Amino acid sequence: MKKFKLLITLLISVLIISGCASGGSEKPRKDNWEDFQKDKKVVIGFDNTFVPMGFQDKSGNNVGFDIDLANAVFEKYGIKVEWQAINWDLKETELKNGNIDLIWNGYSKTEERESIIQFTKQYMINEQVIVTKKSKNIKSINDLKDKILGAQNGSSGYDTFNEKPEVLKNIVKNNDATQYESFNEALIDLENDRIDALLIDRVYANYYLKQQNKLDDYNIINAGFDSEAFAVGARKADITLVNKINEAFFELYSEGKFQDISNKWFGEDVATKEVKSK
Repeated sequence: MKKFKLLITLLISVLIISGCASGGSEKPRKDNWEDFQKDKKVVIGFDNTFVPMGFQDKSGNNVGFDIDLANAVFEKYGIKVEWQAINWDLKETELKNGNIDLIWNGYSKTEERESIIQFTKQYMINEQVIVTKKSKNIKSINDLKDKILGAQNGSSGYDTFNEKPEVLKNIVKNNDATQYESFNEALIDLENDRIDALLIDRVYANYYLKQQNKLDDYNIINAGFDSEAFAVGARKADITLVNKINEAFFELYSEGKFQDISNKWFGEDVATKEVKSK
């Protein structure tokens, strides 16, 4: 009996210690909308190299489609956005630990992410593409056999690359991709022939190559994955925050402001059907 009681005591101690270790750094799970209103501030985590969604310009200012859209959303509620550059590979951890309140920067909604993150309405469609120099003579997925592929750490493209190996992973050299902290680093390596091709978001590829006047020097090939949708990621408990963002999306579109921001960065209206309806 004494041994049994000792065993129970030890088990309880382990559970308490484990609970502290797993939850000690995480903010209390509650709806924080009243705090955001009181503090008049919300912290958004983003990759400050992801053109044209959210990036730092030559003057050190945070600019981009998502920057303008988020600022317009929270302006409606008298809340200021504090932009915090993060390691994109650790974005969900930063959110869980309370270091940021939202993930908003070309963040693709996936089933895996939905299990731990609450998403707003999808506001824009995107797809994964392969970018390669025309001089490499790579014109289709099959031409990537035994070629060196690059990808960004923690990107939805790299996640899908691993989840659906039959599409691309089983074809490229070493059955894996060289991983980069940012697409900017990867594109530099692509230009200098350190990699043969790059798995990247179409919006990034188009904007970057246009800005560099190099569209004619590269092939952009569909990666063979399903199209994706960009949405804003929040903690599961922040239901009011997500609802408020969704309401603002609809209002901004009704007012024509969403279209103005869209035309500024893409030259067209990229809003999804979800944004256009309540």
